[in-house]
Amino acid sequence: MGVFHFLNVKNGDCSIIQHPSGHVSVFDICNGSAIADEKNYELKKIVREAVVETLSVSGNFNQKSLPVNPIRYLKEFGVDKVFRFILTHPDMDHMSGIKVLFDIFKPQNFWDTDNTCEKEFEEGSPYDPEDWEFYKKMRDENPQSDPRRLVLYSGSRGHHYNHDENGKGGGDGLYILSPTKKLVEEGNDAEDYNDSSYVILYRSKGGKILLAGDSHDKTWDHILKNHSDDVKDIDVLIAPHHGRKSDRSYDFLDVLKPKLTLFGNADSEHLAYDAWNSRKLPFITNNQANCVVIDTNAQPMDVYVTNKKFAESYNEFTFYSDEFKAYFIDQVA
Repeated sequence: MGVFHFLNVKNGDCSIIQHPSGHVSVFDICNGSAIADEKNYELKKIVREAVVETLSVSGNFNQKSLPVNPIRYLKEFGVDKVFRFILTHPDMDHMSGIKVLFDIFKPQNFWDTDNTCEKEFEEGSPYDPEDWEFYKKMRDENPQSDPRRLVLYSGSRGHHYNHDENGKGGGDGLYILSPTKKLVEEGNDAEDYNDSSYVILYRSKGGKILLAGDSHDKTWDHILKNHSDDVKDIDVLIAPHHGRKSDRSYDFLDVLKPKLTLFGNADSEHLAYDAWNSRKLPFITNNQANCVVIDTNAQPMDVYVTNKKFAESYNEFTFYSDEFKAYFIDQVA
């Protein structure tokens, strides 16, 4: 394998890597409720496909109203075991469905930050308090196995994630650029965990993909000071904070100059389109593409989307791939 998936999961995050090693990494989860029975699922699938067919090929593709369930998505790609689950930071839109994910796929490794976050849930919350209690138990009891909880910092090196069996470079190609211990401590003090978010560089055969979590300005000051060579002229960027404006500086884009950026979901007035448009940087949103699938073995990397109408409007020569369950639209070059 060697496939990267950027999922459409409402206003949250979930990305998946099927590594050439056979390992599967899941970064965050949202919209991950328990799977409905097969009859109801097939009925909903028919309705969903009918809605997609009626959508216009221009303007608003309205795909954020048609999110996928990561649990179902993994199963449809034949995944029955997750090697590592990486929680970038302790926001509920990054862990909605974590309990079901662990119950079904039993990740062997759990990457977490050394946060001290606490949460209370008001009546009518869109999130399940059981997910928070499940996470908190794993965090605070600090299990040594089943799953193995790892708290890692910028520059960490380790077996499987960026070292191979012989202790040499490579492994699954995951390199941690942030947080530092100081950023985590500052986040705990301020009770603001965005700048203690994981930022992870995935080095693949076809190119580099940067997963930015909800990183904010302090994170990018650290990355540009210490890892600028790793991130400059990046191939694919998963936009920080789903691509929301979030009252921040976008000067980091002048170094990254991503060939393609993937935005999550938010109301259009809250997305930072101007920061990309002013720099003439291309991007695709979940609301346009639904899910995005990238073949990281191809050189240059091939990009597919699951929304047929968007694919047809983007590339008149699009075609469907049974392997990736999506429509080819372009290459990252």
